[in-house]
Amino acid sequence: MNETSFSDLTLTEPIRRAIADMGFHNATEIQFRSIPVLQSGRDVIGRSQTGTGKTLAFGIPALEQIQTEGELADKVQVLILCPTRELAAQACEEIRKLAKYMQGIRAVDIYGGAPMQPQIQKLKRANIVIGTPGRVIDHMRRRTLKLDKVGMIVLDEADEMLSMGFRGDIETVLNAMPQRRQTVLFSATMPDEILALTRKYQNDPLTVQINPKAVTVKTIHQEFYEVAPSQKAEALGTLLQYHAPARAIVFCNTKRTVDALCAELNRCGVSVQGLHGDMDQNQRTKVMHGFKNGSTVVLIATDVAARGIDVSDIDFVFNYDIPQDTEYYVHRIGRTGRAGKSGTAITLCGGRRQTIQLMNVAKSVKTYIKPMEMPAEEEILKRQYAVNLEKMRRAIDKQSAPKLFEQMVHDLEQEGYSAGQIAAAALFHQFSQALKKPQLLETEKKSSHSARGEKKRGVSSTRIGKSHKKNSSQNGSHSSRRNNKPARPVQQSDYLPEISYVGGYNHSRG
Repeated sequence: MNETSFSDLTLTEPIRRAIADMGFHNATEIQFRSIPVLQSGRDVIGRSQTGTGKTLAFGIPALEQIQTEGELADKVQVLILCPTRELAAQACEEIRKLAKYMQGIRAVDIYGGAPMQPQIQKLKRANIVIGTPGRVIDHMRRRTLKLDKVGMIVLDEADEMLSMGFRGDIETVLNAMPQRRQTVLFSATMPDEILALTRKYQNDPLTVQINPKAVTVKTIHQEFYEVAPSQKAEALGTLLQYHAPARAIVFCNTKRTVDALCAELNRCGVSVQGLHGDMDQNQRTKVMHGFKNGSTVVLIATDVAARGIDVSDIDFVFNYDIPQDTEYYVHRIGRTGRAGKSGTAITLCGGRRQTIQLMNVAKSVKTYIKPMEMPAEEEILKRQYAVNLEKMRRAIDKQSAPKLFEQMVHDLEQEGYSAGQIAAAALFHQFSQALKKPQLLETEKKSSHSARGEKKRGVSSTRIGKSHKKNSSQNGSHSSRRNNKPARPVQQSDYLPEISYVGGYNHSRG
């Protein structure tokens, strides 16, 4: 596919400037194919995955049609529905960036879990609203949101909204709008419910479908580790220590597992944050902000909660639990390896049954997931040495050491210590913890009752980070410690060579 520059599209000058400020030069496929059609006023069905630039695809035409003068200036003219509050907030932020050089644009995000009164005040003069279906309905019933002047409605992640039970709310919203409007629907998949909505509420829509082959994970290295179910938390801690990711997401299937794993890792010195649907809005916002600004390196999340995360430089994705289905797997690993960057996706299989389950996923998405052995203690130490050596190089290259430290070195040299002795002592002081024997989690002994409780939750009560014995089998995978039976060798023929399909996904938990 040839790249299309934003300069090749017919855009207003304020939006061109804003796009340049955002660092975008070339339009994605969904953008350059959707924007001209939406600018013409036609209804559109867009089939595209998360992370392909859909917000700009509908946000640019939406902003260009808003009248900022006259009787419509303070009326809601565009409504965007999103499945989660995180996605609504994220879309609103992007639209505000796009409108940076436009006068009179007032974009407001509304969602549950936040106070009503501030939203009511903002809605009085809003001309573009981004919200979740439930909160939009709440404001409609209070008569604090009027839709009689809406000229464009966007259903973003429509399949997800339907899977979350919002069909009734969506239809209520659509029925409250003028008949003459532009209806835009974006969805990763097209189940029968979506098709029914398009037939009922859209007028001769044009379908813009991104070729699934264009959405690949060729930049993502995929691997898995087969470990005993009770050792999964231990294995995760070891791998986090070994790889030392700059930013990573760990996916769990349930909220309970997120909480239990976070508690286990944090109690034992591994700094992580959790994210799931039972957390209140303030907690979620705080965690999301920390992950985006880099203060939180490892985020443990459910699939639903992670929908609102749009961070481009995630270098590792860990599947602590085997995904619920194939589409989950594709979406999870797609969090890394974006924008041409490389990334690594690691899956922990709790025994042979889960390994077979993962093989089936691999066959379905036509990819190869490499079996691996847990790194030995010596490998971890070598890795830590290399990581810390690189940190020292960067610090020296930046010449960021304050003059105080230079004076300390000078004083010690005057006392007869060599430069090598001083440097070695400083390095030991700085990195002694990082280079210690990899016993990441040294917890107090629990009672047998407590230990059984931890195992029931799927979190190991043992230490994370102790050395693992390598499997003597030649296949490179592990056998379950429950039965000590060697796993069937994993053959290249179990997989197909590369991804040629990337599907959407649904989820019912989170």
